[in-house]
Amino acid sequence: MRQFHVIREINATPERVWRIMADIERWPEWTESISKIEPQDDAVFAVGSRIRVFQPKLRPALFTITAWEPNRGFTWTSKTMGLQVEGRHEIEATSSGSKVTLTLKFVGLLAGVIGFVGRRLTEHYMELEIEGLKARSEKQR
Repeated sequence: MRQFHVIREINATPERVWRIMADIERWPEWTESISKIEPQDDAVFAVGSRIRVFQPKLRPALFTITAWEPNRGFTWTSKTMGLQVEGRHEIEATSSGSKVTLTLKFVGLLAGVIGFVGRRLTEHYMELEIEGLKARSEKQR
């Protein structure tokens, strides 16, 4: 197993952060780590929803939402031969707004190799995502 984390304080309520985070189809507007999102089911995201995600330098991946907790976060998984990837997006209320934690976990036979080879790109994309979420959440309404 190989795991990556990134944490940021965001000067916005958990509800505001959630509205942006949960609007998955609009992620390409605020993070360069995602070039396109294609929902595979209806547009209402929930446990079991599937999303095809296009990222620069990577093959398209099919994400399945495995947990969906409004104003708290969600989890997705993606599987390919020898590897399962799990992404967790968590929001916690703080005295100044919110704390967001992004976690990406590689599990399976190829987890160590993929985690090692793809470490820089993975960390770069996680930084782009959390900084984009922070900027969008703190933007004047």
